[in-house]
Amino acid sequence: MATPSPTSSSTLSAAPVADRPSRPVPRPGDRPDAARGRRHGVWLWPTLVALALSVYAIGRPLLWQDELNTWDMAARSTGQLLDTVQRVDAVLGGYYLFLHGWMAVFGDSAAALRMPSALAMAGTAGCTALIGRRLFGARAGLAAGLLFALTPVVTRYAHEARPYALVVLAVTLSTLLLLRALDEPERRWRWAAYGLCVAAVGLLHMVALTVLAGHLVAVALRARADRPIALRFGLAALAGTAAVAPVALLGRAQAGRQISWIPGPDLWSLVTFLPQLYASALVAGAVTTLAVLAWGERRARPGGAGSAARVSAARGPVLVVSALAVLPPLLLWAVSHGDVSYFYFRYLLFTLPAWAVLAGAGLAGPRSRGVVAAVLVALALLTLPDQQAVRRPYAHFWHGVDYEGAARTIEKYHRPGDAVAFDRGDDYWRMLDVGVRFYLRDELRPRDVFLSTAAADRADLWSTECPDPAACLKAEKRIWLVVAGDAADPFDALPAEQARALRARYTATGTERLTGVTVALLVRTTT
Repeated sequence: MATPSPTSSSTLSAAPVADRPSRPVPRPGDRPDAARGRRHGVWLWPTLVALALSVYAIGRPLLWQDELNTWDMAARSTGQLLDTVQRVDAVLGGYYLFLHGWMAVFGDSAAALRMPSALAMAGTAGCTALIGRRLFGARAGLAAGLLFALTPVVTRYAHEARPYALVVLAVTLSTLLLLRALDEPERRWRWAAYGLCVAAVGLLHMVALTVLAGHLVAVALRARADRPIALRFGLAALAGTAAVAPVALLGRAQAGRQISWIPGPDLWSLVTFLPQLYASALVAGAVTTLAVLAWGERRARPGGAGSAARVSAARGPVLVVSALAVLPPLLLWAVSHGDVSYFYFRYLLFTLPAWAVLAGAGLAGPRSRGVVAAVLVALALLTLPDQQAVRRPYAHFWHGVDYEGAARTIEKYHRPGDAVAFDRGDDYWRMLDVGVRFYLRDELRPRDVFLSTAAADRADLWSTECPDPAACLKAEKRIWLVVAGDAADPFDALPAEQARALRARYTATGTERLTGVTVALLVRTTT
């Protein structure tokens, strides 16, 4: 096997491999534990900062519709869950199964549901720092990890009971494992670990496998000096993707139902991608500026016969990380002009660590520690309003719905024998029934008068209702009516047949109008 020379243009290190220390050089008078502390601090501080920001007020925002769907799916029995993913949401089946086991141990509170995402974002911050250190040095790695941890959108999705944060972690870990495998390609277990991580990426979200395009760039640069590396990478990546091929095929068949709401992208979609990704033009602009600086900073000192080779070697890491940040969105944009569009910013959150590594390299560069610290503090202060915003009660909603308030209203005035009726008409997507059920006490489960077959029993996301509403009403003296919006007459929010059946027997005696939802108490007027 050929060994790359210190000035080889294929190296992925910011400095020649032979000259780059694997750990911080001890300072005069340093004790061994001090050097170890600095080495571990590169990844430990970003991890701790990300963990603190992710866990703080994690349960404060109300669960929104997608998170309620997560809870509803993960709360089903294993058999029901497996039956459902054969019809819908197959690409999220792995996440639902994981959360099913998690809930069995840690419960199903909002904080418990979101905690895996918080831990994943904290782990990603550490991995981001390690990638930055490996490619650009310790200071750049620390800056990259902290930039990632301080980004408000990272906190936002650390508070999300969906697989996105776990996808970000799996993709970042796969990149780190690939870099380790490229360092010592003869170690088969490193390639095996990489292949397993690729499979995990696919099981969590198929779209994230587009990161393999960036990995291919890293392998191509390294394989110029060691051709067998390409074969090892190909086998590992193929094994990882083949393991999830059945899920991919099933998910592709379900895509028309699941993501038909995503519009086909145009050129303007690429222009607005980064502001959407960061949910902030300020943060997107700052990170992009620092990332561009990384290209200017990766210059070898002029002079000497190997100057051109050193320039190429120094820019190799920047090229690789740029590919990780840019190629997945471009690929997804290109394949989204058919019958199904996959181009949606949330599906590309896994590119955030690559942007952070580039920005960290651009920020650290030749600048002093004081300058780096000052920029990080300034960014933290400027994004403080965004950090506060992602912790507000309706931070996750496009249109807020106070499920918790509706549940508290029912609990406050509930009497034994009360029933409930939910608006599942045109506003079915608001998931009023699932939302109120989540926030109601476990022992309080009033009969759903118009429910025919629950979603879990029909292996689907949605329930079915009685075809004859009048026949479904029993002898309930009181029914809690929960409808979307704040219409003057809550009956008007229901399908016509249901409204007619209720009006014939019940009168609304009290109404509570909350954010996005109205709760009315119906009392029987006929026998």
